Amino acid sequence: MEIRHTWVLTHSRELVWKYLADSELLAKWLMPNDLQPIVGHQFKFSTQPIPPAQFDGNIFCEILEVQEFEKLSFSWKGGPGDGTISLDTVVTFTLSTVGSDTLLELVHSGFVEGKNDMAHMFMGMGWGGPIYNRLAEALQNAG
Repeated sequence: MEIRHTWVLTHSRELVWKYLADSELLAKWLMPNDLQPIVGHQFKFSTQPIPPAQFDGNIFCEILEVQEFEKLSFSWKGGPGDGTISLDTVVTFTLSTVGSDTLLELVHSGFVEGKNDMAHMFMGMGWGGPIYNRLAEALQNAG
């Protein structure tokens, strides 16, 4: 199972890339993190725990692929906080130019049917709604 969204942003690919690959700018619209866009770099997102969903608020990641201004891919793992990883997925952002705009494709893959159904549902709604809206607002405020 996967989540897939494609957005057309009225900003340059370079600016959109900065908001994906710069830790401080990424935190403005996604979550606090210690990302560095270097293959193999391990980093963490931190947010509010959701105990009923078996989520402790920590997302453990590793950069899998970096093609500057074109593609950023990283693992996305989380669980209940007891050392168990119940969600083991991959997030990939792909950027391309359409006229003067940027086409941003998000693919969040690796959800296991029957095991990650709730995470798939909630993350699908999040990526497609509030998270995208925060990204669009952050880019708008950037100029």
